[in-house]
Amino acid sequence: MLLNKSRKASSRGQIQIKEVKDNILVLPNNQYRLVIETSSINFELKSEEEQDTLIDSFQSFLNALPAPLQIVIRIREIDIDAYIEQIAQNRSQEKDQVYKEQIDSYAAFIRKVVSGNKILSRRFYVVIPYHSIDRKHDFSIISEHLNLSRDIVLRGIEKLGMKGRQLNSIELLDLFYSFYNQSSCKTQQLKGQTIETILQNTYA
Repeated sequence: MLLNKSRKASSRGQIQIKEVKDNILVLPNNQYRLVIETSSINFELKSEEEQDTLIDSFQSFLNALPAPLQIVIRIREIDIDAYIEQIAQNRSQEKDQVYKEQIDSYAAFIRKVVSGNKILSRRFYVVIPYHSIDRKHDFSIISEHLNLSRDIVLRGIEKLGMKGRQLNSIELLDLFYSFYNQSSCKTQQLKGQTIETILQNTYA
């Protein structure tokens, strides 16, 4: 049976997320995901000896993994207009003319630096999967399995000289909101209070 091409699939149908529960993504078919945000290392700036050490450490990290991982690198254009607007708000609160002039000079400098250039940010995520084969789907056991895997991954990340932390439920929702609303998220940000309301009413 052919589907009407004019009908657009809903966001929920595309994202395939049933809910966000206790900092864990719940997917269809008893699939679960835990997301860790990590820092990065500039490999090219390391000495040859340091690079060799990193390669060996990364190999050990991969060998110790309890499950396959997904590594996501997200590149976004920074909204400089919002930053400039924040600077303007700070200026309005200053009473000393000298400070106001310094703020004006700084704002002009920022505009000149970014003129005709895109300022990009990079964020790095590690996604830990889990597939439950238990028909009862005891979420406490699922959470325990994921948390054990998380601890192993975090220790491995620390040995590589990086920092990592698990995204909480609010951060997960905000992440996917910005993924699928790249244009509107600049003017219609998903506020923490709104996300809390979604979570209290069970996001599904």
